[in-house]
Amino acid sequence: MPSSNATTRALPNIIVTGTPGVGKTSHCEALAERSGLRHVSVNQVVKDKQCHEGWDEEYQSWVVDEDKLLDALEDDAKQGGCIIDWHACDLFPQSWIDLVVVLRVDSTTLYDRLKARNYPEVKLQENLDSEIMEVLLQEARESYDEEIVIELQSNDTDEMESNVDRIVGWLEQWKKDNGRDAA
Repeated sequence: MPSSNATTRALPNIIVTGTPGVGKTSHCEALAERSGLRHVSVNQVVKDKQCHEGWDEEYQSWVVDEDKLLDALEDDAKQGGCIIDWHACDLFPQSWIDLVVVLRVDSTTLYDRLKARNYPEVKLQENLDSEIMEVLLQEARESYDEEIVIELQSNDTDEMESNVDRIVGWLEQWKKDNGRDAA
């Protein structure tokens, strides 16, 4: 059944979200390579288009101006074919999004990944707590229709490859359902 959002776009928009360190960027890069969709790194857009209110020393990150960010992404999102890579999803209008992929990872693996990134202790602990409490999964489920939100495990390369296969399969089905089969 075609999504009411999708019929105006030639290709769907997918959000890949999750706590920092779950493998969002790796998934998005592999998915873009396999699918031809555009990888939109929100962190890069924030930097390149100055969609921030300055630098937070404690967290060692930009303070995002969500209104500027949405303005910067709107044209691409309306065109479709975006894989949006960010640790949050609830600010994106439901009308922009066709699939929300929430990546999850076990806390030991996440700790090791964040430690390797030299995260400040306060940021490391906050992200571990967020993952344990399923904050981003709950945010996705509260912000979008349940049938477009999927939770995938991302503890190793095999799981990532399986996840990308699954999302590519979803994309192919979306194209069929929306009359966008390649000739």
